[in-house]
Order: sequence, then C-alpha cells, then structure tokens
Amino acid sequence: MSVPIKREGEGTKTVFTLNTGAKMPGVGLGTWQTNYNQTREAVKVALQSGYRHIDTAYEYGNETEVGDGIKASGVPREEIWVTTKLDNPWHKRVEEGLAASLKNLQLDYVDLFLVHWPSSTNPEDSRKHYDDWDFTDTWAEMQKLLESGKVRNIGVSNFVISNMEKLLNDPRTKVVPAVNQIELHPNMPSHKTIEYMKSKNIHCTGYCCLGSTDSPLAKDKTLLKIAEEVGRTPQQVLLQWALARGTSVIPKSVTSSRIKANFELDNWSLTTKQIKALSSIPNRYKVCGQSWLPVKVFFNEEGDAPDNVPSH
Repeated sequence: MSVPIKREGEGTKTVFTLNTGAKMPGVGLGTWQTNYNQTREAVKVALQSGYRHIDTAYEYGNETEVGDGIKASGVPREEIWVTTKLDNPWHKRVEEGLAASLKNLQLDYVDLFLVHWPSSTNPEDSRKHYDDWDFTDTWAEMQKLLESGKVRNIGVSNFVISNMEKLLNDPRTKVVPAVNQIELHPNMPSHKTIEYMKSKNIHCTGYCCLGSTDSPLAKDKTLLKIAEEVGRTPQQVLLQWALARGTSVIPKSVTSSRIKANFELDNWSLTTKQIKALSSIPNRYKVCGQSWLPVKVFFNEEGDAPDNVPSH
C-alpha cells in the first residue's frame, strides 16, 4: 500500500516519508569519486557529526570503505540509512549484484537499493546493450528482493519522465519506485521531472547538488548574493534550496570541515523570494553526461538541455 510522501522537520532534522512508509533522512553524505582513506574517514566524520544517511554505489568502487567508515563511527547500524546501487553490467544478475554490495558494505541489509542507470550493459562489452533485456526486466527482478529482507526499499536513478513512464506502464511493475535519484542543482533544476515524480508519489534525491568544481554555480552572482544576505556559504544555501523544493540531498565532500559545514542547516532558512530566485537561474550545466553509455538515457524533456550534454 502506497502512502503519501511527506516532509517533516527542518534543516538537518528533515525527514521524508517515502511511498513505502519508510522515513529517509533528508541530508546525506555522497561518496562518488572518493578513494579508500578519504571514503572511510569521510563516512566516519559525517556519522559522528550527525549525518544519518550515507549514499554509495557498486560502481564507485568504495562500498568496502563505506562499510569500514560505518563501523569506525560507532553509530548503531539501525540509526543509519544506507543507499547503494545496482551497476549496469549486473542487470541480469540482480540478486548477485545485491549480494556483492552487501558483502562489500559488510551489512545484512541496505535501506535503499537503486537501479543506477536505465542501461542494461553487456558485461562482456561495455559499449553494448543487451539485445534481450532492458530496465523493465531489471525492475521485475528488483521487486523480488523486497521479499528477502536484505533490501528495505527499491528505486531508480537517472530516470527521465519517458523512461519512468515506460517502467510504470510495464505490466510486470507492481512496485512503484520509492526514489528517483537524479542530478539536481540550480543549473539543472529539472522542474518538469520533479513535478512528474511528485504526481506519481516518487521522491527525488538530488546528486551533484552543489554543482561541481567546474560548475558555473561557483561564480553565480544570484547564489553569491543570497549567500551574503543570509550569512551562509553558497553550499549551505544550495542545500537549503534543495530541501525547500521537497528533495533530499547527498552532498559529497572528503574534507572534515566541509562535511561539518554542509550539515549546519538548522535554525535558518531561505525566503520564498530567495528560493524563487535560485530556481530561476537561467544558465544550464550538467555534470553527468551519457556519452559513456551504450544507450541514450537523457532526452532533453525539460526543453533546456545544456550544451555539454551529448546530443547523440
């Protein structure tokens, strides 16, 4: 039985009730592009600083270090929300993919298991897509995991509206994804996608929520002006903006001071005017493209694709 998505709390206390009834912390730590020592220490520091949501993926190659960081933190497992993802070459081996991630993480279960990309890649040749299998087949297998007790919730990542419609209209789909994790920041706000997901009772988590090193956000005058107005860092402003939109965030950092600073979101907020200004930034920039995938997964459904997104 699906329940309405609900947001409770403010700042670091923000919790989203998913369509399964599970309560997911709104602010988590992202671990993409972090190496061994960085990952372990970042996870440890984050959890000891109050974070209760850690996001990783098999493809990141750091699940073991995430598990080590969880152990080193001393925080009880039941207090932590752990998300990981099924890698593209594992689409025909969903149960094995989960088992590999659990072994790496040194955990008995994960709170959320996502289909990382809607791309069923042939493991023998990453340039090729299976001829007889796509993400709808993968989802049919993902649903079975819920009976094992090793997965509490299932969802997807990098799904645009058309791919989500294909998934939801497949007769084998009995479970609506609890979460769709997508790139979200003022240079890639994806207004239409968020509204569509809300209409289907699917929660959105934003990755690359701080942009990236080369992102125009770092120099955006609107963002910098608002940060000055509220006396906060641009990164903190971006996280508050995302939470205000009803999306959860998984900012990535390996620097202890920044990990802690990104979690300083309590007892202050943005005005409606400031939120609207950030949502209206006209520039578009996408951190994650699709040229490395064997199939196209982004189709410019927002009508404002940035120049650096491959058009093929």
